[in-house]
Amino acid sequence: MEKIIVLGTGTASVVENFNTCFVLEDSKGEYLLVDTGGGNGILKQLGRANVDIKKIHNIFISHKHIDHLFGMLWIYRFVDLAMRKGTYEGTLNIYCHDEVAGIIRDQIHTLLRKEQQIYIDKRIFINIVNDHEKVKVLDYELEFLDIISKSDKQYGFKTILNNGKSLVFVGDEPLYENLYEDARNSDYLLHESFCLETESEKYKPREKNHDTVKSASIKAKSLNIKNLVLWHTQENLGEKRKEVYTKEAKENFDGNVYVPNDLEEIIL
Repeated sequence: MEKIIVLGTGTASVVENFNTCFVLEDSKGEYLLVDTGGGNGILKQLGRANVDIKKIHNIFISHKHIDHLFGMLWIYRFVDLAMRKGTYEGTLNIYCHDEVAGIIRDQIHTLLRKEQQIYIDKRIFINIVNDHEKVKVLDYELEFLDIISKSDKQYGFKTILNNGKSLVFVGDEPLYENLYEDARNSDYLLHESFCLETESEKYKPREKNHDTVKSASIKAKSLNIKNLVLWHTQENLGEKRKEVYTKEAKENFDGNVYVPNDLEEIIL
């Protein structure tokens, strides 16, 4: 059974929620971690989700913003220590574009001790990927996508799941026109929604290269998306967020809408 394990749903500025990142679990129970949040809270979230870090062998980092990248160094430290203790089997593969690869490598060499660097390029690999490059990760063929970010270089990906359904992840900016054909008719679209349309004056999502629930759901309908997952949100609405976001999305989209909370699972 394939599923998404939601580790976090929030923007960079959240306090109560964790930053948006998730685990894609394949039909064999193996993991692909997508983004890592903004710090060592990623270790806590993985533990709360019952995801054993020692069983994570593949990580994708979409871009260099702190709420997506900074947890990577903590995972690296944990994996390196487990390798040196002999409790981590196999290799760790990190997939990202060239700018992110350079930052991760600089962090390792600048911030960690020499003995913590012995496995880099030996058992811990930083794999640079390019736009529309296809790479076999787990049982998936991931096609990496340059989303043509309005701010910093950012990649997403699309893939066919083990169950034959299609899934598209477009990072934390809106799905732009250059990727419409990549996303069209997909079974799952994982899309950011910074706030409600009625909150645009307050949060100014478009000035920050983000989208509203209404805009994302209208786009999903026009592209014949079957299931729309909305995250990377504000947390001002608290427990009402799921209900209110879902309502605005359903007013503009006919398919299934998921507005997950941290640590929820979505069966694919």
